[in-house]
Amino acid sequence: MQIIIFDDAQQVASNAAEWVAELINKKTNPVLGLATGSTPISLYKQLVTKYQTGQLSFKNTSCFNLDEYLGIDEGNPQSYRHFMNDNLFNHVDIDKGNTFLPTCAQGQNPREQGLAYEEKIKYSGGIDLQILGIGANGHIGFNEPTSSLASRTRIKTLTQQTLSDNSRLFDKDEFQPTLAMTMGIGTILDARYVLLMATGKSKAKAVQDMVTGPLSSMCPASALQMHENAIILLDKAAASQLEDQNYYQWANVQNLKINQEFGLYHNY
Repeated sequence: MQIIIFDDAQQVASNAAEWVAELINKKTNPVLGLATGSTPISLYKQLVTKYQTGQLSFKNTSCFNLDEYLGIDEGNPQSYRHFMNDNLFNHVDIDKGNTFLPTCAQGQNPREQGLAYEEKIKYSGGIDLQILGIGANGHIGFNEPTSSLASRTRIKTLTQQTLSDNSRLFDKDEFQPTLAMTMGIGTILDARYVLLMATGKSKAKAVQDMVTGPLSSMCPASALQMHENAIILLDKAAASQLEDQNYYQWANVQNLKINQEFGLYHNY
């Protein structure tokens, strides 16, 4: 893992935007894996600004989202399709026909839908850069604790902690789904690069378990220890329980020199 620690959440978003922008500008047909939630909103704002100022075009970009609630209509304000349209897709020049979510409507077989999503990713050539957040319980996507580290896109039951964490997004009497479709951990690990953003003290324990804890299904994000190109962007609060921070900062200085000379990616 490459651990990069910034002063605040805005710097995390700015650095993440640079990773995304370099990929899109360097590769002819880039494929992004995208995440929802509060953490990537600042990233999407920065990408919209880059598009509006002529620094970036999404015309040739394809996107695959990590997850979507089960049986929810894309017009529902709580759907992740609505979230992506509202925060990114409606504001840039991306072809929405090239934006995909692991949907499963009422009556559809979630196992078949999961397999179909895997085939779409494979047909696209695979995900070049997967954006991730991390849950307070260490989940990535909706891969809750005990998820198989080899899992593929499938249906998952959300934990009580995840439901509680997300309840702030729903009105008191509004239906909150307890099931979701999600890319599996194995699917995420297939991405050529993974970029995880974590901000705030509430994520500090999960970050510590991900980076320095044992490889365990009880902290699904710990699977990123096995990824060749995992970049972890943290603010100081999210990094507050990590030891060896001086080393991470020293290593980042060395990596910056390499990146300035050769670029962020080794194969684009």
